[in-house]
Amino acid sequence: MTHWQAISRNDHAQTRYRPRDKYHFAQAEQVAPVLLAELPKLLPHYTLGFIAMEQGYQPVVLLSLDGQRNLYLAPSGDWLGTYVPAAMRGYPFRLAENSQGDKVFCIAREHLTDDPAADPLFDEQGQLSEPVVQTWNFLKQCEQNRQATLAATQVLNKAGVIEPWPLQIQRPEGQEPFKLNGLHRISEQALNALDPEQYARLRGAPMALAHAQLFSTHQVSELVKRAEWLSKGVEAQKPKDPLADLSADDLFGQGEELSFRFDH
Repeated sequence: MTHWQAISRNDHAQTRYRPRDKYHFAQAEQVAPVLLAELPKLLPHYTLGFIAMEQGYQPVVLLSLDGQRNLYLAPSGDWLGTYVPAAMRGYPFRLAENSQGDKVFCIAREHLTDDPAADPLFDEQGQLSEPVVQTWNFLKQCEQNRQATLAATQVLNKAGVIEPWPLQIQRPEGQEPFKLNGLHRISEQALNALDPEQYARLRGAPMALAHAQLFSTHQVSELVKRAEWLSKGVEAQKPKDPLADLSADDLFGQGEELSFRFDH
């Protein structure tokens, strides 16, 4: 379990940190939250669904079938895919909510160190170091789009088009089927039954999200193939370094960069 600690100049002026080691931290992740801005990049590679949260529904991508192994993660820690969900790319940093409901910039405590060879959190002027600022800005942009994503999901929920998804995936003879509990999906029947006025309320982001979830369901079979492939111990070719060639001009670059724009 990751322990998150708020970053403070008073507490961490001389503290250093270890960047994430590829994506090992995500080896047991079953789902990852997604953003509206990344839907075009997600659709060719992921199955989308919804999970129930206190504030409503959260759109997610499925990463696992058995609840134990992330099927997009190679044993080496490399991500098996050309696009890494934004939720994975900020680690070991995140914006967490404090007791007052405010967002606080945090780091995984396990990555803090006094090793002089590690990366500094703050520079000599007492300001956050440039790589840390870059990640902070990335997370703030993600948070802004997360709010828009949740708002679109709430519109779908109010329209009554989100339903439970009792997903059961058959496996080769002699093996128990995969049963995924707690997932929800868009009801195509309910969507088509909306009257014109109700349908009009879904235009824009809500409808884009609804169609993305419906179109993504064919990727379920790809998850099964991934499970079979990884069970044979096949190792993928090492992908591009996720922190290489950062660009402020690309929406999502190669899918692993810490910069994207929402104005295109």
